[in-house]
Amino acid sequence: MAYVRPTNTVPLSPGAKRELLSQYGDFCRELARKNPSELNKKLPRSALVGSLDRIGALILEEAKALAASDAGIRQFLDENRLPSKMTELLPDDFRVFCLLLNSLKQWLSAEQAATDRYLLGGTARAQCRSMVSSCLVTGEPLTGEIEFPHPVRDGRPPLPLSKEGHRIIEEQTASGEPSEPNAPDEIADIISEIKKPNESWRMLRRGYRLILGLSPGGGTPASNASAKNLHAARSKKLSGARKNFCTGWTRNS
Repeated sequence: MAYVRPTNTVPLSPGAKRELLSQYGDFCRELARKNPSELNKKLPRSALVGSLDRIGALILEEAKALAASDAGIRQFLDENRLPSKMTELLPDDFRVFCLLLNSLKQWLSAEQAATDRYLLGGTARAQCRSMVSSCLVTGEPLTGEIEFPHPVRDGRPPLPLSKEGHRIIEEQTASGEPSEPNAPDEIADIISEIKKPNESWRMLRRGYRLILGLSPGGGTPASNASAKNLHAARSKKLSGARKNFCTGWTRNS
């Protein structure tokens, strides 16, 4: 059976697209407010391991068949000969397998890009950009470089986020717990007392570094100012001793 790219059989009108994106933006903004990790969901590889095994076996079989009987493939291999020693080490079916993987990578890239156009058509990226004027995660104006990650790779459109917003959702773990393997447990306990569900651990740490007069260790001037303002009130909840713990943590992070 020949492959036919999936297309939307009921295309949306321009007005319907705008309404859809407006609802989508509100929906994702609420998810980000509750827990940014909700905008970075990945299907576990184990869920598709059987399908991937079957696809891999099919590619291997196709490579063997092409290497043995396809005239165009044989001509390409002959025109691109290997050094004598390498010829003994790279059999033709493996060479064709590598060629197939490379072509498959390009094909996948094109097909994946086409999924963004399923709902919105050829101007999908521009329409997604126009859906909001500020980052859905940080709230900062989208005036600089904009990134378009997918919250879930299931056909829904990508989100226009600032680099900081993208970094925040990428650094959230699947459970929403902080990714700070080297931080002392007592410091994590201190921070957990004052962290709100929708706040990034990284941004919280940068805010404290600035409050304590230290280098933020990354981020843009605008995002660092937001981090400092956002968490200035939180610092009042820490005792002097706990501030010393935080200072040691941030200096060693």
